[in-house]
Amino acid sequence: MYEELKDKYRNTFGDGDIHIFYAPGRTELGGNHTDHQHGEVIASAVDKATVAAVSLRKDMTVDLLSEGFARWQVDIGDLEKRDDEEGTTQALIRGVAAWFADHGFAVRGFDAYVSSEVLSGSGLSSSAAFEVLIGNIFNWITGAGLSPEKIAMIGQYAENVYFGKPSGLMDQMASSVGSVVHIDFGKEDPEITKLELDLGKAGYVMCIIDSGADHADLTDDYAAIPNELAAVSACFGKKYLREVNEDEFWENIAEVRETCGDRAVMRAMHVFSENKRVEEEKKAIETGNVSRFLELVRESGLSSWRFLQNIDTYKEPRHQEVALALGLAEKLLDGKGAVRVHGGGFAGTIQAFVPKDDADRFVFEMERVLGKGTCSIMQIGCPGAGKLE
Repeated sequence: MYEELKDKYRNTFGDGDIHIFYAPGRTELGGNHTDHQHGEVIASAVDKATVAAVSLRKDMTVDLLSEGFARWQVDIGDLEKRDDEEGTTQALIRGVAAWFADHGFAVRGFDAYVSSEVLSGSGLSSSAAFEVLIGNIFNWITGAGLSPEKIAMIGQYAENVYFGKPSGLMDQMASSVGSVVHIDFGKEDPEITKLELDLGKAGYVMCIIDSGADHADLTDDYAAIPNELAAVSACFGKKYLREVNEDEFWENIAEVRETCGDRAVMRAMHVFSENKRVEEEKKAIETGNVSRFLELVRESGLSSWRFLQNIDTYKEPRHQEVALALGLAEKLLDGKGAVRVHGGGFAGTIQAFVPKDDADRFVFEMERVLGKGTCSIMQIGCPGAGKLE
């Protein structure tokens, strides 16, 4: 695979001293929309990755061709944020480079041929994998020797500040660190615990199912969740919901409702319960109680649907693809395994834990409705990002 990648690099850029970098996609196993509230999550790297063949340049240009997309050139001699670059690959490259330069590291340009199995809209966080990939490239170029955790934070910085998308840190952290991890974002440096979760031994496979919902024009829907939770937190003089005492929240719920509205209150209900659920999921995994873990996954999915309300946007009632996919998966599982919304919600993917002996039927029936190739069985607990050679 990597020799083929090198050949594609040479066909694009010519000969060079080529190095290979790798960043996996991620799946969220627990903690839906808790990370941006400094809460707790369980996440894992998967066996789908973004890889790059890279050679250094002598100037300050990053020349990057992403297979199936455009070729971008970014002058990293100019690292000012550009409003007209928001939402672009160039913004992510410039943002990562800017962090390194701002912290005293000497950046320089490179040529890169990038190929990815972490497709945009796949629910595996292609943007986080790309950010972590670029972070590892600059980490090597500058000799900074930064930890996977710090590289994840740099990716989040580029996405929040330069790309212009408010996001938590789970996606980047899971891609960068790898394995199955419990992450507690309650401290300045997130506390990370690696876990052992062998789904195959327990008799299950994990499927990621593309509902077919369109991601277009959903920025406001995604942004509304942290914005509304911030409004609830502000009622108690706090910035993040993790800092708010839950008992005080319930005691003052009438006033919070009056100030912030019903949906914000219900979303706060979800986050409070979801953080406690993640702690229970961690214990279930550590004790090998997969049945209890799956029970908690089902509870998480119901809470996201009922309280967080990130299943449908209701902009077009005829199209409720995520809800339909969840209902179909529940019908097929018939009380076995578990299913939940995956990641940000509103569009994209759902996650199902399916008995191994029923996996073929499950995939066939899901794809009969949603289309061929929409249901993918994936491995979890895969290695984190880094330089391979």
